[in-house]
Amino acid sequence: MAHAARVRRVRERMDDLGVEVLLLSTGPDLPWLTGYEATPLERLTVLVLGRGGEPVLVVPELEAPRLGDIEDRVPGLTVRPWAETDDPVALVGELGRGARRVAVGDHTWARFVLALQDALPGAAFVPSSTVTAGLRAVKDPAEVDALRAAARAVDAVVVEMRDRPFAGRTEHEVHRELVERMLARGHQEANFAIVASGENGASPHHDPGSRRIGDGDVVVCDFGGRRDLYCSDVTRVYVVGEPPAEVADTWAVLVDAQEAAVRAATVGTPGETVDAAARGVIEAAGHGEHFVHRTGHGIGVEAHEEPYLVSGNTAPIEAGNAFSVEPGIYLPGRFGLRLEDIVVATPSGPERLNSAPRDLAVVG
Repeated sequence: MAHAARVRRVRERMDDLGVEVLLLSTGPDLPWLTGYEATPLERLTVLVLGRGGEPVLVVPELEAPRLGDIEDRVPGLTVRPWAETDDPVALVGELGRGARRVAVGDHTWARFVLALQDALPGAAFVPSSTVTAGLRAVKDPAEVDALRAAARAVDAVVVEMRDRPFAGRTEHEVHRELVERMLARGHQEANFAIVASGENGASPHHDPGSRRIGDGDVVVCDFGGRRDLYCSDVTRVYVVGEPPAEVADTWAVLVDAQEAAVRAATVGTPGETVDAAARGVIEAAGHGEHFVHRTGHGIGVEAHEEPYLVSGNTAPIEAGNAFSVEPGIYLPGRFGLRLEDIVVATPSGPERLNSAPRDLAVVG
């Protein structure tokens, strides 16, 4: 059972780090570990996991019907519903009494973290990612399959959009269509859908707005969501009409840079080496100052998680790591380009999960 195995590995990691209690509330760690995702409410939900004994899920009574078969997924789990007049923080304090080192979920609301610190006054608090990040970064075959299915879904959207009109529509209208198509392709939610046209493409995280797409515009579409807990993330570029020579030439540089980074992303290679592989191609073409972000980020139950492909990350890539490879070139006031695929490191080499065409898509 995947969740039982994860609980065992988490406890082993807690042992290594001297963490006595793990407290998981909202955020990705809880569903990764148990299959249950807490609703972000002013009512506290928290999993209390010690190095031994039974894990306990403290949950608002009115949320308990959402738990499904969680006790089957996590053997030994005890569910402790609390009523509206109960004090869940005090209950967690009792369960964690005596702990000297506590890991708390990175996404836990500050109001709860402060209250839990008061309830466990003798404990030093550390982020749960200290325990979980390295474990989550190495995907098992089922997780890779889930990422592969999510990638296939957004690949289909990429292809569908090649036959759709762009000219005359606003960025927000195209954004809405991307969201609708992701949901139609089996995603339970859309995490984001960047649509950046013309000069807006030079802003890597542009918010789609009312700008109307016109003839000759270069349009960066970066979108992704969650399908069965696991995330997708893909970027392709569409051009209204035949691309000018400068755009086509710059795109060719970007394709070469991405290919160099993908080839470099082998097991045992430091993350910064992959970043350098993409950056070197772009710098050689005279666009070093126009590549303003890291080459990639890990992906799994979060859209952005470890490992990061960035200068300074000397940790070697491990088999099972999944990450984006997404170099970009951004010319302020003119246009931007980005090309992104999800890649999994395997013992036999990097595997692209996205297979959508990587050319400049000419649209009307």
